[in-house]
Amino acid sequence: MKELSVNHLLGIKYINKNDIDLIFETADHFKEVINRPIKKVPSLRDITIANIFFENSTRTKLSFELAQKRLSADVISFSAAQSSVKKGETLIDTVNNILSMKVDMVVMRHANPGAAYFLSKNVNASIVNAGDGAHEHPTQALLDSYSIREKLGDVAGKKVVIVGDILHSRVALSNIYALQMQGAEVKVCGPKTLIPKHIESLGVTVESNLRKALEWCDVANMLRVQNERMDVNYFPSTREYAQQYGVDKNLLDSLNKEIVIMHPGPINRGVEITSDVADSQQSVILDQVENGVAIRMAVIYLLASKIQ
Repeated sequence: MKELSVNHLLGIKYINKNDIDLIFETADHFKEVINRPIKKVPSLRDITIANIFFENSTRTKLSFELAQKRLSADVISFSAAQSSVKKGETLIDTVNNILSMKVDMVVMRHANPGAAYFLSKNVNASIVNAGDGAHEHPTQALLDSYSIREKLGDVAGKKVVIVGDILHSRVALSNIYALQMQGAEVKVCGPKTLIPKHIESLGVTVESNLRKALEWCDVANMLRVQNERMDVNYFPSTREYAQQYGVDKNLLDSLNKEIVIMHPGPINRGVEITSDVADSQQSVILDQVENGVAIRMAVIYLLASKIQ
């Protein structure tokens, strides 16, 4: 049986193209499973997984839990807001206490970049990074690429523009790594204040004009502005941001071709995209959510098969 080159999923930069192909092949199988009347397989009956979320999450947490339950794993979930972390307990102590209850795998979201990597070096369990600060969000990038592959046949050779708050986005960084690894071309587009200084060193080009970016691309991945990570104002007003960098149906229809619209969620309707764009035929936003379950099933299944 083919296996992953890694024991943890910490970020796209730690895996390779063969890993991505294997995850996608496995996800194809699981996508068929979750569309059956009986959506469960007994693959992980003896595996226990802890979901540890130190930051808010709706889609990612539900998606991971559903993926785990579809695989028949035992699942415990933990949200830091109600936990002893509030009493001053350290991350390693928290996780080791959970592991002493015989947990095999930890899915963690944390506000600090590198938290998942740090954990993988210090505790004895398989770690899946569900987002570490503004650093990486590997399963999101995988489900985004998988959705492009499903819609357009292949990721190689496609032109993808990531629009919006690149500076605070873990989705942008993971997507840049994943898309380039699969042979796509990547541009980023947004206000200068929200584009990281040396982003060209990652091999992406910067476009400040939204219309030009949309005319160039096959796929536009629209990110929300992450107000919760901002301590200063990066642009004058939400209204001005929406006028400059928001996509509405008029703009979409005025392009000389049909492009695919993606969004990692949660959507701020009327800011980065309007409702008629989010709900249009060109949008694959709900497909991304469905594919997220299949991708996370694949990742968990493949990592679990490496646990001795």
